[in-house]
Amino acid sequence: MVKVEAIVLRERVETVIDAVEEATGHVGVTVIEAIGHGRERGVTHEYRGRVFESRFLPKALLTFVVSDDIVGGAVAAIVDAARSGNESGDGLVWSTPVENVFHNRTGRRLEEVEVGA
Repeated sequence: MVKVEAIVLRERVETVIDAVEEATGHVGVTVIEAIGHGRERGVTHEYRGRVFESRFLPKALLTFVVSDDIVGGAVAAIVDAARSGNESGDGLVWSTPVENVFHNRTGRRLEEVEVGA
């Protein structure tokens, strides 16, 4: 099993989740609201003649736990769907191997639990 995590723009969350499901058939995601900045280091706004700097931008952290055979497809779907066309600030995606993943309700390993069971 592999944990795939992605920082994406909030407005791209549904698009990314749908893209992963369509590309891999995988369902199940955890979404956490987050704030942060990368190389863009925030944005500057002007309101009523005053300049405001927003150092941290609203983002979302998506976490998928997927089987080893669909990691490449999941990452590719995330990268493609998260791309906004902006110059920067679309986020990151990375994967980490995980072990001993159990389904809380059944007590069985995640690989043994069928979707909807």
